[in-house]
Amino acid sequence: MIQIIPSIAIIDGKVTRLQQGDFSKEKVYDQTPIDLAKTFEDHGIEVVHLVDLDGARRGQPVNYHILEAIAGHTNLKVDFTGGIHTDGDISKAYEYGASYITAASIAVSRKELFASWIISYGREKITLGADALNEKISIRGWQKHTELDLFDHIDYFYSRGLKYVKTTDISKDGVMEGPGFDLYTKMMERFPDICILASGGVRDISDIERLNEMGVFAVIFGKAFYEGRIKLKELEKFLIKVS
Repeated sequence: MIQIIPSIAIIDGKVTRLQQGDFSKEKVYDQTPIDLAKTFEDHGIEVVHLVDLDGARRGQPVNYHILEAIAGHTNLKVDFTGGIHTDGDISKAYEYGASYITAASIAVSRKELFASWIISYGREKITLGADALNEKISIRGWQKHTELDLFDHIDYFYSRGLKYVKTTDISKDGVMEGPGFDLYTKMMERFPDICILASGGVRDISDIERLNEMGVFAVIFGKAFYEGRIKLKELEKFLIKVS
């Protein structure tokens, strides 16, 4: 069964959504991050993806206080991402309550360091953020595009024990045209043992159902929920615990 992971993206302490990573196309929502997290928890969600957009832009995490509030006031497991570049950043994230971290830019600029984190922190705790436009990696909150091939990038860490990779097809993000199904199919064929967290483009429950049928490990979604196109009630069939 696919894991359901809602995304909470933060700018200036507020829940915000961007379109294709464009900071000029941001929409701020009324709910506070902690109230939103509690709503997710009340409906059986177990993990949230907390995106520090300020940190991604700055290159250093900023919203540790939001992480601390969610971890301290709910039982949710928090996957924290945004600007993580050092061992100190990771240690601080775990100190403030993160269960997992996702890092992207550092895996491009200092590959050996990120590879060492898979070993030192454990492959269950570290997720590679590998977001791509036309199968080329983008970093720094998608503000910097590279010529690095997505599959070569993943393969480097896959051969060094990587278990989890979060991939967004940037062309699909925030435009409500559906996830990059073809891209995820190619990834699963190339890396059959890796756990893919599919992110971006989810329009409604049918997209999640299709990703589940494909065998994708997890789906991260945001805008479809915030715009009312996915109801938490619809997700309950994916949240049934097996005793």
